[in-house]
Amino acid sequence: MKYDLSGTLRLGNIMFDGILMKPTTAAADKFMSLAEAVGRFIPDGAQIALGGFTINRNPMALVYEIIRQKIRDLHVVCHSHGQGLDLLIGAGCVARLEIAYGGNGRFAPTCVRFRKAIEQGRIQWEDYSNYQMSLRFLAGSLGIPFIPTKSGLGTDLIRREGFPREIRKERKVASRKCVVLQNPFLEKADDPVVLLPALTPDVTLIHAQQVGEDGTVRIRGLTFTDIEQAKSADAVIVTCEEIVSRSQIRKDPDHNSLPPFLVDAVVPVPSGAHPTACGFYYDYDARHLNHYRKMAEDDQRFEQYLTEWIYGVKTHGEYLDRVGETRLAEIRADSVLGYRQGLERR
Repeated sequence: MKYDLSGTLRLGNIMFDGILMKPTTAAADKFMSLAEAVGRFIPDGAQIALGGFTINRNPMALVYEIIRQKIRDLHVVCHSHGQGLDLLIGAGCVARLEIAYGGNGRFAPTCVRFRKAIEQGRIQWEDYSNYQMSLRFLAGSLGIPFIPTKSGLGTDLIRREGFPREIRKERKVASRKCVVLQNPFLEKADDPVVLLPALTPDVTLIHAQQVGEDGTVRIRGLTFTDIEQAKSADAVIVTCEEIVSRSQIRKDPDHNSLPPFLVDAVVPVPSGAHPTACGFYYDYDARHLNHYRKMAEDDQRFEQYLTEWIYGVKTHGEYLDRVGETRLAEIRADSVLGYRQGLERR
């Protein structure tokens, strides 16, 4: 398997950005370029779910391509997110957001462009707890319209709504944030429950470590709510570090996360989560995340960041050229521990 930072993917006689592989005939039509996957599945106004968590396994290559294609009015849904979400908001791609938390850990406890957009009223938003958002994706994955929970009782999360009433009838926007009612199985007891509306995004974006040549997806380490987000969506795009043979992906099948029939597009993109981490392949890039925070704090400098790192490169291979082979080697993870020992994390 060979990857060139200038970037080509060979599928038989077909060339794409990425790596060398040969998919099975049944799965071949699912393998495509970043530009094709975004152009085919993410129109203006789509509701998208972002896989990963804060600075772990963000589908960054897809985020960069969405920004390059200047897709607008996205309705983003995620439990907690970080770098990818912040860039989409800062680049003007997002009109509406449902979320529990947006932050880059120690680098930005609250994401900079996310916070500015909320404070300045530039996006519509609705907030839930992490557990509530996870349950909403679970409901969507089960094909049920809502799900009961005790989470949120006694808090402002169930008393205050972020979305204005006039958008409650729009596509894929719940008519109410939540509903509190008494447990119908205990008619004489005071036993309130919270009903949360299911989430069924148009498309879920995930970055995984491996995809088999048959389209089977393997996520190593914490899956967060990626699996529920994938099962609840109308379409699923997966970027991955590498394509592995069918025989390899069938070893230890209990380690596999998604079957081929749930996946609509696969894009092999090594280092496709940079500058966030992808366990067992590379750690997060603290140097880049610190640089990003400084640039994001000022509007003009943020535009410079977009120009340098997104608009100024045509492929993810060119993006990685800009990061540099030396830096990529510095953050390479231990294949057993899953992270980089001794990495400067400040």
